[in-house]
Order: sequence, then C-alpha cells, then structure tokens
Amino acid sequence: MIHFLTIGILLGLSAGLIPGPLLTLVITETLQHDVKAGIKVSIVPIITDAPIIIAAFLLIPQLTNFNNILGIISIIGAFFILFMGYESIRTQGIADFKFQAIKPRSLAKGILANVLSPNPYLFWLTVGTPILAKALTINIFTPFIFIISFYICLVGTKIILAILVGKSKTFLTGKAYIYTMRCLGVILGIFAIFLFFDGLKFLYIEI
Repeated sequence: MIHFLTIGILLGLSAGLIPGPLLTLVITETLQHDVKAGIKVSIVPIITDAPIIIAAFLLIPQLTNFNNILGIISIIGAFFILFMGYESIRTQGIADFKFQAIKPRSLAKGILANVLSPNPYLFWLTVGTPILAKALTINIFTPFIFIISFYICLVGTKIILAILVGKSKTFLTGKAYIYTMRCLGVILGIFAIFLFFDGLKFLYIEI
C-alpha cells in the first residue's frame, strides 16, 4: 500500500505543478481576481476526472485477461510519464505561461477547459488504468489509496500555488519552483523506467 501511496503523491505533485491549461487558469484567475478564484479553479480536477476514473475501473475487468494490452498501455504510459518529466526539467518559470492570451475564466469555463484537455484522458488511460489494475490485485481499498493521495497532491499543489502567486508573482520565476520542477522531472524519469519494465512483464518479455 505504501508503494501506491508514494506513486500517488509523486504523480499528484508533478501533475499539479507542471505548466498546462489548468495551471495557467489557476494563476491567471488569481492574478486577475483573487486567491479565492484561483482556488475554485484548483478543485476542477475532482469534478471533471470522476467520470474518467469510473470508466477506468469499468475497463479493468475487460483487460485483466489481456496482459498484452495492459503491457502496451503501460509502455505508452511510460513514455507519457517520461514526457512529463522532460517538461518538468525544462520548465523556466513564468515564461511558460501566456497570461495575455487568457481572458478571465469562471469555474464553469475552468471545468470546460479541463474536460477538453487531452491530459486527464491520456493519464488515466495509459498510466492510471495499469496502476489501478495492479493495485486491485492487493485488495479493493488499495486503488483508493492511490486515487486519494494523487488528488490531494494534485489539487493541494495548485491551491498552494494560487496562494503563493496571490502573495508574490515572483515565486513563479524563483529558483525554488524551478529546482522543484527539475527534481520532480528526474524522479518522473525514474518512475517511467519502472513503468516501462512493468509493461514488459505484462508482455512476458524479460531483459
């Protein structure tokens, strides 16, 4: 269980901090309105991802007898996580955000933005589903340990960023943020390797 708790925390922190449409909305809402507006957008993943997670659970029974499919999905997921790690390492701070291109957004528009983003679907299809399938082999509660830790860190980091940005925009260009992202990028790269080898195990390939 500790293994899946750790994975949830790591992936949640990374997903929460990596620049993307939702994080941009969190920051722009905070800058244009207030911290409360940024926090409202921060909780969007809890609302929008619920149907995707349910779909992932429904998909697992269909895949349990098809290790080859799970193997391929895991390997694709490894490359997706590797790309996340690369994006983390190359983060340069505020330069990654295009504030002038974003108009003020409401919570409803934040939800729409996340629903239309491919990232949640890619994550749960290529990374989340294999992790949930593996967690279910332990017991019925283990997947929820992963899900809860993932979303606490995902939403929590965005809320913390909204608060920090509300106090000082310079945090986004500071060394602490950049070094944190680079450290997470390296850890994600290591996790991608483990996920890749998990995929090979599903395919009965030994190296």
